[in-house]
Amino acid sequence: MGFLSSTVGRKILMAITGFFLILFLCVHLLGNSFIYFDLINTYGERLHSLPPLVFAARIGMVILFAIHIYLGITMTLENNAARPQAYTVKKSLRATFAGKTMIWTGLVIAAFLIYHILHFAMKITNPDISHGIDMHGRDDVFQMIVLSFKNICIAGTYVVALIAVFLHLFHGTQSFVQTFGLNSDASIPVVENTGKGIAFILFLGYVSIPVAIILGILTY
Repeated sequence: MGFLSSTVGRKILMAITGFFLILFLCVHLLGNSFIYFDLINTYGERLHSLPPLVFAARIGMVILFAIHIYLGITMTLENNAARPQAYTVKKSLRATFAGKTMIWTGLVIAAFLIYHILHFAMKITNPDISHGIDMHGRDDVFQMIVLSFKNICIAGTYVVALIAVFLHLFHGTQSFVQTFGLNSDASIPVVENTGKGIAFILFLGYVSIPVAIILGILTY
C-alpha cells in the first residue's frame, strides 16, 4: 500500500495501465480492420464463440480503465490543490495543448466508452439497426457498423472521441517515458515523434471506417 500511496507509485501504475490500454487499442483496431475484407461477421462469430475469454477480457479492460481513470482524476485534483507551490513539471515534458487538456480528453474518452459499449456491445442505443442476421445466420456486424456510421450524428460522435484519443495518446506516450526516467535531451524529439506516430496511426486506422462509410467506399 505504501507504493500506491506515493505519487511516484501511482504515476507508475497509471503508466502501466495506460500501456496496456494502448495495446488494447491496437488489437481492437486489428479486429475492426476485418471490415475491409468482408470478414467482420466471421471475426465477430469466432470471438463470441469463446464466451469465457471474451468475458475475462472485458472484465480486465474495465478494471484497467477504472484504475487509469481513478488515478488520472485523483492526481489531477491533488496537483491542482497543491498550487501555487505546486509540483514543477520538468522542462523535458514541454507544456502542450494535449498535456493541458489531458484530464478533459480522458473524461471524454470515458464517456465515449460507455456509449460505445451501449451502442455496439450491448446494442441498446440503436436496436433498430443492431440485430440484423446475415445470410449465414450470424449477427450482421457489418450491417450494424455501416448503418450506424451512415448516421452523421453517430459518426460525428466517434470522430470527436477519436480526436480526444489522439490527444490523450500523444501526451500519454511522453508521460510514460518520463515516468520511468528514460527521457533525456537526445531522446525528447524521438519520444515526441514516437508519441505522435502511434497516436496518428491509431487515429487514422479508427477514423478511416466511419469516413469510408460516409464516402460510400464501404456500403451495405
